[in-house]
Amino acid sequence: MRKNPVFLNVPARDLAFVTLTLALFTPSLWMLAWVLFTCGGYMAPDAERVVVYGALFATGLMLVQRNDLNAAANTESDPEKPRLVKRLPPGFNGKIYRLTVRDHNVDVVTSEGTFTLRSRFTDAIAEMEPVPGHCSHRSHWVTDASIVSVERKGGKIFLKLVNDDLVPVSRKYKPMLEEDGLI
Repeated sequence: MRKNPVFLNVPARDLAFVTLTLALFTPSLWMLAWVLFTCGGYMAPDAERVVVYGALFATGLMLVQRNDLNAAANTESDPEKPRLVKRLPPGFNGKIYRLTVRDHNVDVVTSEGTFTLRSRFTDAIAEMEPVPGHCSHRSHWVTDASIVSVERKGGKIFLKLVNDDLVPVSRKYKPMLEEDGLI
């Protein structure tokens, strides 16, 4: 129930947590108050007053726990982004499909367009950690999630991506792609 985001805002669940906490917490709070007040020479608080303070404590505890659960659900839904995203324009929230080297630049093809970075190709690939991907050619690197299908044209093999790009597969990288089940 705690991990399922559907149940994060269910009042019945919150009420059950408060009731359980109150049932477990109130007797020990009343016993502690009775011992402390009696030993100090004062009159111990009655059970109704302890229940009210216990209910306030249990409600506060439930609200703090709910905020912790909401924060945990939000962080779990955001996968870790690669370092390369920091080099893209501010506010970039798209998905990276592939990297292509062109002269001394790397084209980063994304769901929001193509961005050109001045970088070595190997450095750009290293900055894509932890996103799984493969080199398909000496000048092409694709993310595994963006590959839709494999097409053959004129004896050559191409990877078809989500954005309908066709990326060539060279003989050098073909065995590695076959081994990982992408071809």
